[in-house]
Amino acid sequence: MARYTGPVCRLCRRLGDKLLLKGDRCLTAKCAVERRGTPPGPHLARRRKLSERGIQLREKQRARFVYGILERQFRKIFGEAESRPGITGEVLLQLLERRLDNVVHRLGFAESRAQARQLVRHGHIALNNRKTDIPSAIVKVGDTISWMPASIRSELYKTVARDIQSKAIPSWLSLDMQTLTGRVVSLPSRSDIDTTVDEHLIVEWYSR
Repeated sequence: MARYTGPVCRLCRRLGDKLLLKGDRCLTAKCAVERRGTPPGPHLARRRKLSERGIQLREKQRARFVYGILERQFRKIFGEAESRPGITGEVLLQLLERRLDNVVHRLGFAESRAQARQLVRHGHIALNNRKTDIPSAIVKVGDTISWMPASIRSELYKTVARDIQSKAIPSWLSLDMQTLTGRVVSLPSRSDIDTTVDEHLIVEWYSR
């Protein structure tokens, strides 16, 4: 399945929830969910009620849309979560949070995960002082995430450095405000993950 390249606001309207796919814009009155709360497509007077399988599928799609992952990638991550010790749903969310593009977003280097993925792809981010262009790389405790020396001179870096004070950094990460170097201090627990996803429904979907 190819990556979705259409208007991302349609995804939020389809689920009836803010997925924060456009960063801070989603918290303003410009948000499509605020302006047009109805799902996209013909506005039928009566919509068919979702089945149990439909609810599970919608939750799986919600997680995919939030983290910007293709179907095959998501299935692979779920398989890895199943093979690891612990509660499968929580391990799944933990692996999604530990993706490099998500960590770059959580550190406040990018307004959205899509922008964070682009930063990594274009070689602006260093993982343990080595340039990496793999957004799906899984970070470990002790890993450092920083900017490449050449990127420090960019206007984007200056904008991030100016606005970083207003960003909320999750407790499982730390950030040096002077050098804009992040560090993974622990693995994220379920309480650290504020994504509005019910992981139990995803496990049920794949357990059919």
